[in-house]
Amino acid sequence: MSARLVVAVDGPAAAGKGTLARALAAALDLPYLDTGLLYRAVGRRALDAGLPPSGDASGQARALQPADLLRRDLRTPEVDRAASLVASQPSVRAALLAFQRGFGASHGAVLDGRDIGTVVFPDAPVKLFVTASLRARAERRWRQLHDATGLDPAAQSAAIDAVQAELQARDAADAARQAAPLRAAADAVWIDSDRLDAGAVLREALRIVEARIAEARAAETA
Repeated sequence: MSARLVVAVDGPAAAGKGTLARALAAALDLPYLDTGLLYRAVGRRALDAGLPPSGDASGQARALQPADLLRRDLRTPEVDRAASLVASQPSVRAALLAFQRGFGASHGAVLDGRDIGTVVFPDAPVKLFVTASLRARAERRWRQLHDATGLDPAAQSAAIDAVQAELQARDAADAARQAAPLRAAADAVWIDSDRLDAGAVLREALRIVEARIAEARAAETA
């Protein structure tokens, strides 16, 4: 594989793009960056500072430290909402853009987020858009945060309904924002993870990567 290969993995929350991107990076021996975590950390900083995430969070983005990305409270519903709000701010995205591009350009990388293939690396040779049904995503996100052992099925279903409503609202906000809205790049390959386990998604992604690299090499020698 190219030492500077960049693979862009985009998609909505809880579609499985993070799981795929981490596994893909390991399989390709490339660095991995969860860019969504950057926005979560900025949102968390804003909340901790008592600032409304809908306000100007560019100062929190510029002050972001590596330790902020290691916090264990970055995947809560509260931070989900805050991340969506700060990610809609052009000043925040500008503050984090150079870091993301530098990370990928130095040695190649697999990056996942919502605008990797459209804004951060629009010329990436491999772009994937990972999706799944809203219900499947809600169930995954709920299980990330909770232990279902011994929980009444009706209570579990109601809890998942609440997570689903949160995800639906975030999808709408991410798609409607003016700054880098959530959308698939025109040349991205879609992967629907609804009925695929993590291993099957990885195998499909590797097939796509290999095909794209073979196409690029053929074009260079033509």
